[in-house]
Amino acid sequence: MTEETPGFDEKPDVPSDAAPEDAAQAESADKAGSAPAGDVPDVALQAQLDQVRTALNERTADLQRLQAEYQNYRRRVERDRITVKEIAAANLLSELLPTLDDVGRAREHGELVGGFKSVAESLETVVAKLGLQQFGKEGEPFDPTIHEALMHSYAPDVTETTCVAILQPGYRIGERTIRPARVAVAEPQPGAQGTKSGSDDDSKGAKASDEESGGPEEG
Repeated sequence: MTEETPGFDEKPDVPSDAAPEDAAQAESADKAGSAPAGDVPDVALQAQLDQVRTALNERTADLQRLQAEYQNYRRRVERDRITVKEIAAANLLSELLPTLDDVGRAREHGELVGGFKSVAESLETVVAKLGLQQFGKEGEPFDPTIHEALMHSYAPDVTETTCVAILQPGYRIGERTIRPARVAVAEPQPGAQGTKSGSDDDSKGAKASDEESGGPEEG
């Protein structure tokens, strides 16, 4: 019975008369036989790579969603900031409207002279910088959303409800109306259109009758 000496691996039998090259080839073949056969893909590594890709896609989607929410937040904050600014300016300028009305009446009566004129023009410049705009002109169509009718009459020379006098100008900031223009309006004369149409019809009828009879009768 032969005892194996520990610490030494068995080597393939090589003839004693074999060349050193043959011995090296035999040793290489022994090592190759002990390794796994073929290149088997690492399944665990592939699964880990798939998990990393899935996590990356999820994080990318989260980042895009957060970016969209941030953009919406910025737009909302900017819109609210503009609204608050307009409300604050409207509250301030509303208190100045009576003074602006006095300035306008003084200008109409030729009383806007001297130092009072300079102060008035400076005030109008400041409120204009704050975004205050005056509106309301004679002859424009009446619009109940921006006009307030204080006087009403009929006129034969209008074809629709028209502002014929501006009693107090209107003021707005942007799209926000601070005060509607207070106006006197005129509507078309009742029956004026019908009377005009009737007269035209009578004229046409008389003309047709004359043509049928060979012309108007001579006296």
